[in-house]
Amino acid sequence: MEITRVGSQPSNKGPADWFTGTVRIDPLFQAKAPARAAGASVTFEPGARTAWHTHPLGQTLIVTAGCGRVQREGGPVEEVHPGDVVWFPPERSIARGLADHGHDTHRHPGGAGRQGGRLAGHWRRAVPEIILR
Repeated sequence: MEITRVGSQPSNKGPADWFTGTVRIDPLFQAKAPARAAGASVTFEPGARTAWHTHPLGQTLIVTAGCGRVQREGGPVEEVHPGDVVWFPPERSIARGLADHGHDTHRHPGGAGRQGGRLAGHWRRAVPEIILR
């Protein structure tokens, strides 16, 4: 058994090639072979958003605080709230972020997979601010 204590892992700033604005990534757990699941808590500050991206195994998000926005490219922008669970199918271009107020925190409980120590996926172009309004 292994217990990881809250606050025992350092937070990371969301990489500029994945995010626009201020995003904090707090690791929750790493994949331990043979498992592929890893988890993180991601917090978006006002105006922050991901780039368009895909995940080869899909992605599940659990919204834990605030009010966020999610979108599948070409689809409508959906507002999400604490307790909502969002599933993005594999290889679909997706984005998520926050409008101009509040904050949004959600958990990635795994399933997206990892490649070379980084979250697996294909990160593409930045999402214009207007899209997630």
